[in-house]
Amino acid sequence: MKLPAAFWFLAPALGLIAVFFLLPIAAALLLSLTDFDIYAIGDPSALRWIGLDNYRQVFEHPLFWTALGNTFYFVILGGPLSVGLSLGAALLLNARLTCCRTLFRTIYFLPVVSTLVAVAVVWRALYSPDTGLLNQLLTVFGISPIDWLGDPNFAMPAIILMAAWKNFGFNMIIFIAGLQAIPDRLYEAARLDGAGSFAQFRYITLPQLAPTFLFVALMTMIGYLQLFAEPYVMTQGGPANATLSLVMLMYQEGFRWWNMGFAAALAFVLFVIILAGTLLQLRLQKKSGV
Repeated sequence: MKLPAAFWFLAPALGLIAVFFLLPIAAALLLSLTDFDIYAIGDPSALRWIGLDNYRQVFEHPLFWTALGNTFYFVILGGPLSVGLSLGAALLLNARLTCCRTLFRTIYFLPVVSTLVAVAVVWRALYSPDTGLLNQLLTVFGISPIDWLGDPNFAMPAIILMAAWKNFGFNMIIFIAGLQAIPDRLYEAARLDGAGSFAQFRYITLPQLAPTFLFVALMTMIGYLQLFAEPYVMTQGGPANATLSLVMLMYQEGFRWWNMGFAAALAFVLFVIILAGTLLQLRLQKKSGV
């Protein structure tokens, strides 16, 4: 059978996807069905096939539900905050009366391309219980200083605030592109009909941005479910596991304790959670007519 010419044009890309994407996924799936650990590295004969036992251990692990709750807390609170900041900044920068829009877009996007370690160092200084700027502002209003990263009640909100500040610029650019794609004639017709700014935002901007909202929501959810770098740099999962995420638990089990089979199983559990969240959002958006 003669293959179509398009196949040969796609073959290099398909080959790279197979080697660097599909093959590692298949290897990780097989790994999750074994007890691969540090002993198996030195002696492959010590490797045993244990089937779904790793997945059973995942749900019985004492820290799994803690990490799952922390991750959902981060997504549910941090996701809307990040999207809201992104939309607000996009609306401000897209306004016709805004001067120096290019400069402000660059400034707002800088946190996205900044090194996380540098950002974490700055925010750790801001969160310092003794000399941090946030606590100094609190003392002005007569509020006692807060140990932001040392108190289990405030550690995750502190990380959410930093993550929202660092990541909102990416979604802001996408929202700006969506806003610029809305025809001006819709706003002109609304103004002629006497619609105010809020009515224009509610009945024109939001419906026209629905596809953009879907993309931004999906990407934000997928990214936030993979929370790792922020707590790893700032709190190491503490205090008292208050900022321990699923990916951080996976890292600890895989690269600290060398339970690679267990870590691979945890990775596929996270994959199922992300897939379920994605399908749920797509279903909700489909019902809403987007």
